[in-house]
Amino acid sequence: MPERPSIYEQEHEDFRASARAFLEREVVPHHEQWEKDGQVSREVWRKAGEAGLLCFDVEEEYGGPGIKDFRYNMVVAEEISRVGASGLGFPVHTDIIVPYISQLGTEEQKQRWLPGLASGELISAIAMTEPGAGSDLQGIKTTAVDKGDHYVLNGSKTFISNGIMSDVVIVVARTNPEAGHQGISLLVVERGMEGFERGRNLDKMGLKAQDTAELFFDNVVVPKANLLGEEGSGFISLMVNLPQERVSIAAIAISAIEHILDLCLEYAAQREAFGKPIGKFQHNRFLLAEMATEAHIARLFVNDCVMKLNEGKVDTALASMAKWWTTELQKKFADQGVQLHGGYGYMNEYPIAKAYVDSRIQTIYGGTTEIQKEIIGRSLGI
Repeated sequence: MPERPSIYEQEHEDFRASARAFLEREVVPHHEQWEKDGQVSREVWRKAGEAGLLCFDVEEEYGGPGIKDFRYNMVVAEEISRVGASGLGFPVHTDIIVPYISQLGTEEQKQRWLPGLASGELISAIAMTEPGAGSDLQGIKTTAVDKGDHYVLNGSKTFISNGIMSDVVIVVARTNPEAGHQGISLLVVERGMEGFERGRNLDKMGLKAQDTAELFFDNVVVPKANLLGEEGSGFISLMVNLPQERVSIAAIAISAIEHILDLCLEYAAQREAFGKPIGKFQHNRFLLAEMATEAHIARLFVNDCVMKLNEGKVDTALASMAKWWTTELQKKFADQGVQLHGGYGYMNEYPIAKAYVDSRIQTIYGGTTEIQKEIIGRSLGI
């Protein structure tokens, strides 16, 4: 099989060895129990912080490593995928949520939250999706009414990753009902605020150890000091940060794609039927050839996006292309992998079954495939 395209240097591979050892020691022995519990332990978050696996872009003065190189984020995604540790919310925390505070936070906010977020003492979530508003951010109904030195927050959110365990939640709320997208702001709600309640830990098809919750806000008093960015700038801030979120999802997808391909190659070499390995049958050989080629193309595409992201050159359209194409390919690979495994592919004891159910959210999360195509279409002037 051709060597997989790489954008890594020696320091990234050294970091990979460290991340791999951490996961084998602190995650793999416990993940099955976490899936039964519906969430991982808080201890593994703190240990990940100690091991330097969180919040790469947080500056050293706030407790982070101060590394603005998304290749490190990608290494974490690859190693998590390799061991099937889908319960770890590290990429959501590091790649998607904490950058809002790093980029938009005041000096006081950074000093207050970033050290704990980088150490794993604080776990983050972002609350965008509502029961009646999924990808349509302009349709949100959660309100934050200005009361002088504070806001009064009311509303509900659903499908919130890290929702049960989170200590710091960035809530997308409407501060001006008359101003359309310019009336949307970001407020940080902290664990323990009166009126902030968590609903059930949602029972999902896959990602069983990833806590995903409903959140409720009933007259929550949020100090003005917890406004992230300028009032009314929330929608723009979300749009600015979405490209990195979607490249992050694409990085997870290509990692899963390669993991599924490896599972299939191993199974095809070992499983015998009619006196020979099933990989020797022409249909399966052709299938695996197609999968290897598509995985190679996807890897080249994502590698290019990551390097462009490092240079600040990923726009919304390119990020949407990456997110759409790789997640749909991941879903396709998972389905083909189960089919190749036959009856064993339907058994939960086989990793391909877990890869199948864990993959399905990828074409929905972070904006559906249909939303991505709409964004790409508009960029083409259509």
